[in-house]
Amino acid sequence: MLLKGERQELCAIGRRLAGAGLVTGASGNISVRSGDLVAVTPGGMMLDRMEPADCPVVNMSARLVEGERAPSSETPMHLALYEATPAAAIVHTHSTYGAVVATTMSELPPIHYNTLLLGGVVKVAEYATYGTPELAENVREAMAGGKRAALMANHGGVAIGRDLDEAFENARLLEWLCGVYVRAKAIGEPRVLTEAELAKVVERGLAPPEFPRM
Repeated sequence: MLLKGERQELCAIGRRLAGAGLVTGASGNISVRSGDLVAVTPGGMMLDRMEPADCPVVNMSARLVEGERAPSSETPMHLALYEATPAAAIVHTHSTYGAVVATTMSELPPIHYNTLLLGGVVKVAEYATYGTPELAENVREAMAGGKRAALMANHGGVAIGRDLDEAFENARLLEWLCGVYVRAKAIGEPRVLTEAELAKVVERGLAPPEFPRM
């Protein structure tokens, strides 16, 4: 079995995503890259019920290399991000607070300094139909400049990492930040950190881990 370990990891992360409430039913998808091959979750299957053999392997041209099931419909977005970033893993969620922010905002402002761990202000990619090259390009643009996460208008969120565990944690942080914003908005207008305040945090060493050189 090609990428056996990676496919096992996809299943483990799928269960963690479902357990954390970051996906519902068959929504959301995950992938991990190894060289020129990508193991990705299958389309139309609940992420907490996958077995390694359910996860197809494609190449960077989206050609199916191994597997019986069809790759996720969002595979074009995953491949676009692998082309544009040094990411080794990608997690796409349909989390509640992320979807709320993605339907109402053009970006998630930095209301907490941990926003820096995702590369700063989280952009909301313009809406396009799921699974299309247009959506893939919109997400690629929203992730430009070293971002580790983005929201997708009227859709959900996406996070990248050096491995699946880091991508998962970035997705969880994104949902936490969105949740803080939504809850704060219910009480009053959230206070947004200034560039100067964020710069002082950076001076203290808070920043996303660097990707290894390709």
